[in-house]
Amino acid sequence: MITLQNINKTFRVAKRQAGFGRAVKALFSHEYEIIHALSDISFVIGDGEMVGYIGPNGAGKSTTIKIMCGILTPDSGVCEIDGRTPWKERIAHVREIGVVFGQRSQLWWDVPIIDSFELIRDIYKVDEKLFKNNLDELTELLDLAELLKTPTRSLSLGQRMRCEIAASLLHSPRILFLDEPTIGLDAVSKIAIRQFIKKLNTERGTTVILATHDMQDIEALAERILLIGKGKILLDGGLDELKKRSSEHKTLVIKYSGNAPEICEGMAQSEAKEGRLVIALDPAVLSVSDAIAHLASQTEIIDVSVSGVSAEEMVAALYKEYQI
Repeated sequence: MITLQNINKTFRVAKRQAGFGRAVKALFSHEYEIIHALSDISFVIGDGEMVGYIGPNGAGKSTTIKIMCGILTPDSGVCEIDGRTPWKERIAHVREIGVVFGQRSQLWWDVPIIDSFELIRDIYKVDEKLFKNNLDELTELLDLAELLKTPTRSLSLGQRMRCEIAASLLHSPRILFLDEPTIGLDAVSKIAIRQFIKKLNTERGTTVILATHDMQDIEALAERILLIGKGKILLDGGLDELKKRSSEHKTLVIKYSGNAPEICEGMAQSEAKEGRLVIALDPAVLSVSDAIAHLASQTEIIDVSVSGVSAEEMVAALYKEYQI
């Protein structure tokens, strides 16, 4: 169980203007700006949940995760994870969590991956039998067999991220924090990592907190999302509920043979090409079935697809609504 209550965090950032003269002046006189990274952050995450933590750059996502990992100490507020305060009980806490930062590495750069894994085993004091079982399982699930003898510096980004995720799970953590785990990856690597995370949550009951800008990651994995903006939690809810809230229209893509059909009330044409028509439909005015029947009465329909708001459109609408 993860509980945050009224967490606040500020940073003092040095500021100076461009130019050599101002650089010299800054050696003797410093100007600082106080940045309020987090303001009264509160939420509860239950065991086994998959939560997407979203927001624009600088919103406070990584700061929140670093506090939950025990890397940062907040200015005020309460953070309890399985009854522990992360920054006060760091050794006990890190035994129960796994962390992956997409732009940071926990692997040693010049040694083979297997050497890094064995060093991590020693750091966490993982039982030899448990380590071997976990290593064998992760090697198979993440397809690491050909990578274990390769130095980290020789891996592609996708290969390294698979190894990073494996490294974070060698000690069987109950909670997994992922901060941009698929950043810069190709489509095949992203799909493989998403499938693995989902399987981990389903089979082991691992709690997963996913901070990302990739809304396909959110759609594929998260059952609930937390929206943060300007250091404050703005929204907390299920993905389907938020889609309904963000948009009431549906999109119909019609492929037809013959004359172009005419639209009626409740429809708005957004794209028209010979043999293809894209329509924005307001279900409050006209149902999907009635809309298709209306179009089919005028022309021969070859194919039709119906879709709601995408995750990207939903988040863009939320950003606009909350002015973040």
